[in-house]
Amino acid sequence: MTNADDPLVSTDWLAAHLGDPKVRVLDATFKMPGVLPLPKDDYLKAHIPGAAFFDVDEVSDHSNPLPHMYPSAEQFGRDAGRLGVSNGDTVVVYDSGGWIAAPRAWWMFLSFGHADVRVLDGGLKKWIAEGRPVDSGQVTPAPGSFSARFDAARVRKIEQMVANLVGGAEQVIDARQAPRFAGEVAEPRPGLRSGHIPGSRNLPYAELFDAATGVMKPLEDLRKAFSAAGVDLAKPIVTSCGSGVSAAVLTLALYRLGTRDTALYDGSWSEWGVENGPPVATGPA
Repeated sequence: MTNADDPLVSTDWLAAHLGDPKVRVLDATFKMPGVLPLPKDDYLKAHIPGAAFFDVDEVSDHSNPLPHMYPSAEQFGRDAGRLGVSNGDTVVVYDSGGWIAAPRAWWMFLSFGHADVRVLDGGLKKWIAEGRPVDSGQVTPAPGSFSARFDAARVRKIEQMVANLVGGAEQVIDARQAPRFAGEVAEPRPGLRSGHIPGSRNLPYAELFDAATGVMKPLEDLRKAFSAAGVDLAKPIVTSCGSGVSAAVLTLALYRLGTRDTALYDGSWSEWGVENGPPVATGPA
C-alpha cells in the first residue's frame, strides 16, 4: 500500500488513508521518567483520529528490571492484537514530533516479522501545524490477530556487545547528546556511570531531523552526518542510546540510506552503565 522501499510516509499520504480499514495508526509518544505530562495524557488530549496508544513501557518484558526491554514474541503478538493490528495491516507509527519513540515502535514491528510498517514523517507536530484534525480521549480498537516471529539478528544483548570490544567487528553508534556520551554530565537515570562504550561513535539523534518542522533531513544530509561521526556505512553497525529508544532514530536514518542489516542494543546505557558493569570510556569519540 505504500512505497515498500521507504520507511517514512507523509502526512498527505496518511490523511488520504485514514479511513482505510487495513491501515492501523499508532501513537508511540514517549518521554523520560518524571517528565510531565505523561505521554498517555498527551495522547488523551490530542491524537490523530483513530490512533491507538503504543505504550513503549507497556509493550515490554515486565520481568526484566531494565526499562522497556523487548518482550517475547508471544507477548508482542498479544499486545499488537490488542492495539487492533493484524498481520495483513499497514501500520503507521508516529510520536509527538521529536522522533523519540516512533522509530523504536517501527523497529520492534520489523523485529517481530511485520514488514509493512512505516513512520509518519514529522509526526503529530507536522500534522497539527498543517491544520489537520485531531481527536481526544481513548481509542479502543477491535482486537486484531497478530502472529509474531522474533528476528534476533535485529537486536543485540550485552554479552554480544562485550564480545565486540575485542575485535570491534561491529561499529557502535551512540545516539545520546555529546555531553552524556563524553561523560561530562550525570545520566538522567540514577545510579548509572557517565561515559560511553569504548570505541563507540557519537551521533546525537536530534541532528537527523529539522527541529522546526519535525521532518527527517534529506538523505544527503543524513549521509554527511554519519560520515562526520566516523561511521562507515558499508560495515556492520549497532545503534545504542540511553535505553534503546532514541537509538532507533539512527536505525531509521540508516535504513533510509540503504543500510538495512543493522542491530539495536536493547539495554543500551541503562544496562552498560550500571555500577561494576563493563568498561566505560569518557571524552569525545
